[in-house]
Amino acid sequence: MRRKPGQTLRLGVGVDGLALLTTGGWFDRSVTLLAEVSLDPAGGAAALGQGLRRLLADLPLAGWPVTVVLADDLARLWQVTPPQAAGRMADLEAAAALRFQGLFGAPAAGWRISADWHAARPFLAAALPLPLLATLQQCAAEHRLSLVEIVPQFVAALNGWRKRRRPGAWFGHVEGRVLTLAAFEHGAPASVRTAVIPPAADAGWLDAHVAREALLVGIGRPELVQLCGAVPRPWGGNAARLAFACHLLEDEDGAPDWSTAARLAFTGSRA
Repeated sequence: MRRKPGQTLRLGVGVDGLALLTTGGWFDRSVTLLAEVSLDPAGGAAALGQGLRRLLADLPLAGWPVTVVLADDLARLWQVTPPQAAGRMADLEAAAALRFQGLFGAPAAGWRISADWHAARPFLAAALPLPLLATLQQCAAEHRLSLVEIVPQFVAALNGWRKRRRPGAWFGHVEGRVLTLAAFEHGAPASVRTAVIPPAADAGWLDAHVAREALLVGIGRPELVQLCGAVPRPWGGNAARLAFACHLLEDEDGAPDWSTAARLAFTGSRA
């Protein structure tokens, strides 16, 4: 398969499926769904390896760069406050590992932590399981693919919409019935939390949820919330009963109506 200048692959890795997309290349914002396969949700890294080999078996993609987007269920995301007078990278890494253990109830052994490391302000951290990473790296080597990055879906969305994110706005992503919402204060993340969206949740539910998050974190409500993903359409706009404006980012580009795995791969492709 001949690669155009700037063209890349995007691999979505979900709990129960995989999807592979290709981007259109330089000055071409199109994306094409190449293939999908299902996975056994209980199969772990072994099932992932088998699924990847089925997915890539008949595709001549040697030499292509690939970005992998993982379902947030497969990763861990959290906000880290750096220790006072942190002067070394080791200080930041220790703070992230300690916070991981406090939040998730176990040491970070078996996970690889990466972050937007910063010594003077809070930062977002993510951890990916080592067996999953090893399987992805092995399959990429077998098919001669160049791994560009491996990121959770929320991080891919956050980075993908960076050019349209407004200063001071909170940012959220919806997948299935789950809202992941990052609260920001003074340009830094104050919290990153997930919430299950009740059936038929309207804009009033979102208003109450944002107010509750602001109280829990101890910061003021935002003037703007920017959302992407499978967001309920009625949430958009600036209804009189909302204390903030709600901007649905994907209204601007029209995300394709694809499977969950394909949407995973698509996340962040608009950067």
